[in-house]
Amino acid sequence: MSTGTGGTVVQRFGSRVADVVEEWMPSPFLFALILSYLVFLGGIVIEGAGPAAMVGYWYDGFWTLLTFAMQMVLILATGYVLAYHPFVRRAIERVASVPNSGRQAVVLVGVVAMVVSWIQWGLGLIVGAVLAREMGRQADRRGLAVHYPLLCVAGYMGMGLTWHWGLAGSAPLLMNTPGNVFIEQGIVDGLISTSRTIFSTYSLTLTVTGIAYAAIALYLLSPDPENSAGITEFVPRGQLDGAAPDGGEESAVATETDGERTVGDRINNSRAIGAVIALTGVGVALWTFYQEGLGALNLNVMNFAFLFIGLALFTRPKAYENEFGEAVLATSGIILQFPFYAGIIGMMNASGLSTTLAEALVSVSTPETFPAIAWITAGFINFFVPSGGGEWTVVGQTVLQAANELGVPPGQAVVAYAVGDAHTNLFQPFWALPLLGITGIRARDMFGYAATMLLLLIPFLAVALVVIPY
Repeated sequence: MSTGTGGTVVQRFGSRVADVVEEWMPSPFLFALILSYLVFLGGIVIEGAGPAAMVGYWYDGFWTLLTFAMQMVLILATGYVLAYHPFVRRAIERVASVPNSGRQAVVLVGVVAMVVSWIQWGLGLIVGAVLAREMGRQADRRGLAVHYPLLCVAGYMGMGLTWHWGLAGSAPLLMNTPGNVFIEQGIVDGLISTSRTIFSTYSLTLTVTGIAYAAIALYLLSPDPENSAGITEFVPRGQLDGAAPDGGEESAVATETDGERTVGDRINNSRAIGAVIALTGVGVALWTFYQEGLGALNLNVMNFAFLFIGLALFTRPKAYENEFGEAVLATSGIILQFPFYAGIIGMMNASGLSTTLAEALVSVSTPETFPAIAWITAGFINFFVPSGGGEWTVVGQTVLQAANELGVPPGQAVVAYAVGDAHTNLFQPFWALPLLGITGIRARDMFGYAATMLLLLIPFLAVALVVIPY
């Protein structure tokens, strides 16, 4: 939806990109299928693999990431459950009442999404989506002019910038997970602690400066009031009034009031039982960190902790179960598409296409430029494999071996690669599926502005990755 021809250079640029993407972008599922055929043809043309062999690689790849896919779904589902707890939702409503202009609203949603995504990307994605919708709803009620597609992009900025070098970043956590594929293959001698990736000064400086730069870009990109399309241009007004912040029904905590007719009912809704189980799990997670420090942080520990933190908040096991069911429904698009992207990984990996592409990019790097080249490599591969950890398992070997040959610390290589993977999520709609469902917007309506943010971030990332000391 065009926002007109007026405004600053940045505003006009964003509007034009949005118009092109709205016209040409397919649905996220069709996007995955198109990429599958492109990789299929790439394996035949570039690597010389036969069509039958590529189909075999595709089929075999479907089932290679089941464990990792489950880990990713759990991160997203546990984040979803926490975001929909009444306490969090009330906080979101209060935050949404703060801005006094459309630009302030966009910046606030973006900063919140980026900060929370650094803590846990599933939580950040859902909080960003719910906050974007609630901000749009309150802006409509208060008469504030805010461009809803850009507001939704702001809610997605955590996935487009900070998540992969945050506390739940797949590649950094995978490198600190015992028995990971890189240790088994002898690519690294042992675990790469999160103190060398997530909690390095390199990563933390990138986080702070990246959030500040992205906030400025969002502010400059926001259309003038006369060119802003509000939430009612995309969501029927009847679905806004009196709805929960997500536009749906009230949460299980608020509606679970049925009579407890049996002993089983009382057990299902027992706060005492839920509290004991939750505190046991939280206690185990805390003990693990006490014993091993921040180095204990990996995918399994992260999921374990958030599973029991969620139960601690909801307390009643039945209420937690109901909310988790809603979370799984919200992740259904990702569950459907994950095997297809695993099939793409299978074709790229088995045919040698991924290694060829990664080696071609990494071969032109020097010790000084390697972080930027790793960022570009990840960004390119992420178009075809939008799974941070899955993508890392494909080309991480090439990146780490090149880093070792150039004398680049492996922790810096992991972070630089993670930046590229997150960055091109701004044109990959896979992880936006839950946000699209919550905000009620189509991918083609928001991804023009997401692509514009991708382009605006390039100068900053190209310089920051090389200039910031490790």
